[in-house]
Amino acid sequence: METSHKHFKIYKPYRMLSQFSSNAAKEQKKRFLSELGDFPQAIMPIGRLDEKSEGLLLLTTDGKLSDHVNQSGIEKEYYALVDGDISAKAIQQLSEGVEIGFNGKKYTTKPCKVTKLKEIPKLPERSKKIRDARHGPTTWISVTLTEGKFRQVRKMTSAVNCPTLRLVRVRVGNITLDNMQVADVLAIKNLNQLL
Repeated sequence: METSHKHFKIYKPYRMLSQFSSNAAKEQKKRFLSELGDFPQAIMPIGRLDEKSEGLLLLTTDGKLSDHVNQSGIEKEYYALVDGDISAKAIQQLSEGVEIGFNGKKYTTKPCKVTKLKEIPKLPERSKKIRDARHGPTTWISVTLTEGKFRQVRKMTSAVNCPTLRLVRVRVGNITLDNMQVADVLAIKNLNQLL
């Protein structure tokens, strides 16, 4: 008999690790997903968002589904607030692939979709203030990847001299952040149909 798996989507807060606990001494004062609720025992995040990134994170008790999402090239869309007024040339470079460092080696990112957002996205305030316009212009861009290297979007925007100031994942496959607020947790009945 197949056990019924549980699935959730959460709005991972800024400065929270994408894990439920850690035995590492240096991480004991960090924030973990376990503070967002009482989750089933076998729950795991599908992919990760680094500590300074926020937004949509999927959780499941289904390890096969987690592997499928991580390895099958399902689109993941991010909104990135970058330093400076990003040029059309930089957006084209990001779209075509840029060289970043990964595991001590050079790696060229796969082609992806990058667009400049016409309006500032309606997102919850971040817990830590982001520098304001007095320090120069900023631009919101959308980056849609089918891969997910460690800190990839941040490394990509740095490669075109527009460092990321805020990074929010807004979509994985057909699942979107919608109007979720920071630390919201929503149960999803069937994740397979949504991906």
